Amino acid sequence: MNTDPTSAVATDTWQVGDIALTSRFLLGTAGYPSPQVLREAMLASRSQVVTVGLKRQLAAGGDNGFVQMIQATLKETGARLLPNTAGCTTAREAVQLAQMARELYGTPWVKLEVVGDDYTQQPDPVELVEAARQLSQDGFTVLPYCTDDLVTCQRLLDAGCPLLMPWGAPIGSGQGLVNPFALRLLRERLPGVVLIVDAGIGAPSHAAQAMEMGFDAVLLNSAVSQSSDPVRMASAFRQAIEAGRAAYLAGVMAKQDFAVATTPVGGKPFLLGG
Repeated sequence: MNTDPTSAVATDTWQVGDIALTSRFLLGTAGYPSPQVLREAMLASRSQVVTVGLKRQLAAGGDNGFVQMIQATLKETGARLLPNTAGCTTAREAVQLAQMARELYGTPWVKLEVVGDDYTQQPDPVELVEAARQLSQDGFTVLPYCTDDLVTCQRLLDAGCPLLMPWGAPIGSGQGLVNPFALRLLRERLPGVVLIVDAGIGAPSHAAQAMEMGFDAVLLNSAVSQSSDPVRMASAFRQAIEAGRAAYLAGVMAKQDFAVATTPVGGKPFLLGG
């Protein structure tokens, strides 16, 4: 039997609805210096799911070839598009945008964002749950961007969401996992639910930490697109996510408050030159 955890990473899968995936790296597509750099970063990430913000594209009055490049690369790699409702502040607005995205992109998948605070970009829990309920009833596969609040997460599951995407920190902050206790609590209390850390990731080590905690995947954007070398950074994150998953499967040792000698000290002494 092959017990190599890195081999297991290549074969274990996780689910979005009825779709099985092997890559645990979901990549955002905003803020890249050029369509070509975005394409190369997508390839380096080996992501099977990439996000695109419809509202931002419409507001820009043109995407300078980015969406065309995204769609061409998706066709080349077989990856899936995940439209998001970034910029929405009410359930009504998010539902309308999701319906528009389904018509434009031909997918029932939607990353649901309903922001309640401009400064932190923190989701509005009331509007988010309502939008999730309406979209789930309308046949969407809803991937909700939420905080690490357990009660809100339970409400989203009750509303029909097949998985949850709690933040690690505010979007674009690069702070990493600012409340590991809350994230561990989510993982422990929702053992059968797919959990994806979304937002706030700044370094590959942050992504590895989330995977070591038992989260199923990581979604990030700015940490790659805003780096000096997005292609190399996408590769670095891919490797960190794979390493974190391998460590989780292998079993990370428990922390202790005291030293434990790794070399036996009992028994007969061993004398040199005796």
